[in-house]
Amino acid sequence: MAVDVDDYRPALQAAAGHAQRWLEGVGTRPVRPSATADELAGRLAVPLPAEGAPPQQVVDELATTAEPGLLAIQSGRFFGWVMGGTLPAALAADWLVSAWDQNAGLRYATPAVAALEEAAAGWVLELLGLPRGSGVGFTTGATTANFTCLAAARSRVLRDVGWDLDADGLTGGPRVHVLVGAERHDTVDLALRYLGLGRPAVVAADDQGRVEVTALRTALAAVPREAPLIVCLQAGNVHSGAFDPFTEAVAAVRESRSPGGRAGEGGAAATWVHVDGAFGLWAAACPELRHLTSGVAGADSWTTDAHKTLNTPYDCGIAAVREPADLRRAMGVHTSYLVADVTGAGDPLEHVPELSRRARGVPVWAALRSLGSDGVARLVGGLAANARALAGGIADVPGATVLNDVVHTQVCVAFEDDERTRAVTQRLLAGGEAWMSGSRWRGRDVMRISVSNAATDAEDVRRSVQAVRAAATERALTG
Repeated sequence: MAVDVDDYRPALQAAAGHAQRWLEGVGTRPVRPSATADELAGRLAVPLPAEGAPPQQVVDELATTAEPGLLAIQSGRFFGWVMGGTLPAALAADWLVSAWDQNAGLRYATPAVAALEEAAAGWVLELLGLPRGSGVGFTTGATTANFTCLAAARSRVLRDVGWDLDADGLTGGPRVHVLVGAERHDTVDLALRYLGLGRPAVVAADDQGRVEVTALRTALAAVPREAPLIVCLQAGNVHSGAFDPFTEAVAAVRESRSPGGRAGEGGAAATWVHVDGAFGLWAAACPELRHLTSGVAGADSWTTDAHKTLNTPYDCGIAAVREPADLRRAMGVHTSYLVADVTGAGDPLEHVPELSRRARGVPVWAALRSLGSDGVARLVGGLAANARALAGGIADVPGATVLNDVVHTQVCVAFEDDERTRAVTQRLLAGGEAWMSGSRWRGRDVMRISVSNAATDAEDVRRSVQAVRAAATERALTG
């Protein structure tokens, strides 16, 4: 039976109306939610009715009930964690992805979304200055992108020393040595845990969180020369925004190992360099920031996340691996009921952990097509400029100190002591004018600011600085 669009039209029109009203008000409403999860759970925890409700009524109930508990992440004054807003073309494309209902696993079965994702992957590699022809997978987020890349790394470095991971597993195999910077993101450790690689060896970082090359060389010297080795570097420290010195660090890794290496890589066998660039890797797309990623293309794999800097909807991590065969070997599966690609391009399911998934790369294609390379550069450069403006304004607030060199999109602020920093941050969040999350960095409590939203403008910056000033002044008067 044919789909009757009249069955869908009322619900879709209701959803579009609610979405438009949300977008119209998201810039003026308080950033914080006005209801707690417990309050909303109390309203929702009712017995499931025996009779269903019309789709339009369901959508209306959903929007009305959820609204008080929504965090205005798309507000230009939201700076908590690293969460971008949503570009118009990317949001609309995401709606189409749901309407099309394509399982984006096979090129043969769903050629349109496969081709769109391949085009998006090519644009991403070009913008980020990564090797053309690298294997690219669109994952749920940066965590699974790290998992995907490090799975390819694990498989390859073990195979280089003669251990067949697929056949024999990890038990009894050579130890895989993993080195990470002291200020890597916790999702790297999480991915290593998922992969059974245990705790990594930690390399010292400088006062901005960049791995120290001298310390890296010392750590490398402690690893047996022929042992499997993975080194994780970082593009964009989550507190300072700093970038590891890729040229020097990659060279140190390559020089520490036995000669030989894999074709086209210039690296040593049983050695893999991975770069976690969840938000920072996009600096490569902006001429005035590109120097921050100098040398990054010398690695073997890279992670980024389009829902952060590129402002696509959730979920949209990106995993890139220099040698597509390494990615396919780690992620791929072949069965009699799956129509495998015979062109050599590889199926999307060979690039990510899932067989079944939505076409996550389509909103990436739409975002990039709507911006163009110049628009991406303006977007990334604008985020960094807003970070500098926020840092400059907050630095003039009595008692406030900006702790990091603001080189990208991250700002860390502390007040006279930890108690006061926590109090100002809590007062700011309670006020609802802006959202800046609390954290702890280099032994101090901090107010952490992540500038990730394309909607943030000069007025948002002014209002946010004023909100910090008000929170700090009120605390001083009442303290």
